[in-house]
Amino acid sequence: MLFRRRKPQGFLDRMRTALWPRRSFGRSFQYFIKRVLRLTATPHAIAAGVAAGVFASWTPLLGFHFILAFAISYVLAGNMVAAALGTAFGNPLSFPFIWASTLKLGNLLIGIETGGHEKHVNLEALLRHLDISQLWDPVLKPMLIGSIPPGIICAVGFYILTYWGVRAFQARRKSRLAERAKARIQDMAAARRERAADRATRA
Repeated sequence: MLFRRRKPQGFLDRMRTALWPRRSFGRSFQYFIKRVLRLTATPHAIAAGVAAGVFASWTPLLGFHFILAFAISYVLAGNMVAAALGTAFGNPLSFPFIWASTLKLGNLLIGIETGGHEKHVNLEALLRHLDISQLWDPVLKPMLIGSIPPGIICAVGFYILTYWGVRAFQARRKSRLAERAKARIQDMAAARRERAADRATRA
């Protein structure tokens, strides 16, 4: 197969690449921006998709971020590819901050003081009986409630930035295409004039 690795990546190599890209984070961020800007959709659709992905990344529903982002993007008439790219907001670097802040904010909104009054997870019931409900009250519920305010704020901010960025990029691209088309038409007109002049000279 073309461009196939000589030595296949192992599990540890794939995990290291997922946690720390081979390229710098700056280059990865630039690549992400270019992917978003070059999507073929309206500025609103791209911005709404990115915003949906960013909002989904704030929720503790790991494994369902794509589905949630697609659902929100569909409601907002957003682009699905942009929604998938927007979920990159949740990554190994941002997740610790997201989880800690949403848990603390959720407990404050619910009215649970962090300390002796908070509920604890029964690890025995969780591991032995796979009782996921043990995580709902002390962890998932506060994180889910606490994810709504910052998720909305970040989603609105990313929508505005993405909308204006895509709009400016598409305007510049249309201008460049118009200039190229104008130059091509001028070249064709000049070629026709030269052919007409050659025919007149031969006549």
